[in-house]
Amino acid sequence: MSTPLSDIGCVKAATRILGDKWTPILLRCIANTESVRFCQLQDNADGINPRTLSARLVTLETDGIIEKNPLSSSARAEYRLTKKGSDLLPILTAMQAWGERYR
Repeated sequence: MSTPLSDIGCVKAATRILGDKWTPILLRCIANTESVRFCQLQDNADGINPRTLSARLVTLETDGIIEKNPLSSSARAEYRLTKKGSDLLPILTAMQAWGERYR
């Protein structure tokens, strides 16, 4: 089966976002609730370094996958998926199903 080179570029675009060790886990954590705070993400993504978490959140926000909403009375913020981020959920669901099947 031959894949046109133009289609490979689209796979690269998705891989650039989802190909990181922590990003699919973080997106799943964010998708499981309406909004989530940094400390909740750190707890749910067991083992992630705070610097790594911060860097991933910045990248996801820059790419338009999540949005950061500052809380009114503190330096804290909540994160939630954008429409673009929500469109990744079928991919994450398929990854989960594959993982459960072949674990």
